[in-house]
Amino acid sequence: MDQAHKLKVSPSPHIRYLEDTRSIMLDVIIALVPSLAVSTYIFGFRALVLTAITIGCCVFFEWGYRKLLKKSNDIGDLSAVVTGLLLAFCLPVTTPLWIAAVGAFFSIVVVKQLFGGIGKNFMNPALAGRAFLFSWPVVMSTWVAPLSYKSFFSLKTADAVTTATPLSSLHMSQLPEGTTLMQSFFGQVGGSLGEVSAFALILGGIYLLVRRVISPRIPLSYLLTVAVITFIFPRGNDNLQWMLWNLCSGGLLLGAIFMATDYSTSPVTKKGQIIFGIGCGLLTVFIRYFGAYPEGVTYSILIMNACVWLIDRATYPRRFGASGKPKKESKSDG
Repeated sequence: MDQAHKLKVSPSPHIRYLEDTRSIMLDVIIALVPSLAVSTYIFGFRALVLTAITIGCCVFFEWGYRKLLKKSNDIGDLSAVVTGLLLAFCLPVTTPLWIAAVGAFFSIVVVKQLFGGIGKNFMNPALAGRAFLFSWPVVMSTWVAPLSYKSFFSLKTADAVTTATPLSSLHMSQLPEGTTLMQSFFGQVGGSLGEVSAFALILGGIYLLVRRVISPRIPLSYLLTVAVITFIFPRGNDNLQWMLWNLCSGGLLLGAIFMATDYSTSPVTKKGQIIFGIGCGLLTVFIRYFGAYPEGVTYSILIMNACVWLIDRATYPRRFGASGKPKKESKSDG
């Protein structure tokens, strides 16, 4: 048998023929480049610095942990780079660099490596790191107005003008004022680095779909669930406008395309992926409508991550020839 066609058994994520973890992670990085370019234009050079810090810290912590425990080092698979990039996309540009480093440590060491490394973590590391960083709530909720830096190359956060995000208005059951849907779609709003441009995220998502890195089942079921609920329950606003603002605002597209589709923390069955996406959508809207914090994407995905084992168990296809329900053993059986 040809060497290329031999069966190779490995922990998840399970990769199709002629693909490996590194090539898939490289595709994800490429898909995130448009969002990084937009955030750099909107927030200035400090966006690149913050991203470089999170990526560098994630790679260093993964290398150091595995070196310390004398395990094989696989930082070349680029998974730590993707985690660092996604973590930066979850942060405001004004985040102190040392706090970003703390988030990287939590994401890599606590969430990923302590559970055995890539493919064995049950929660998305970047989202878990973001959730942990809400230990500094003021830092994580200070937003910068787009294009408010005096200099593109400025590293200072004091040059920026703070502003409210569209989600702040939506949380108060009001449509955002002073900005348009087109501005939100193309990125001229405040927010975290990776959530300001719906267009850039959709562009990256299309690339991943064309490359068959992700399946459309989770993103579509997630986004459609949010769309349907927000259209039916517009909280006193125009149905269509309310739905579109909810789809374009916050980290919904970032979460649906790049976070919820993580191989290690999402279901493996087709039916399970649809259930997972619907669950994320329901929880996102519920938190946005009734929670104290205006955004619900982070916690909705993390909650559904914890339910993946149950979803997979309930949706595994029945083995050919097996009966629908196992027979109960009689008391006389040995």
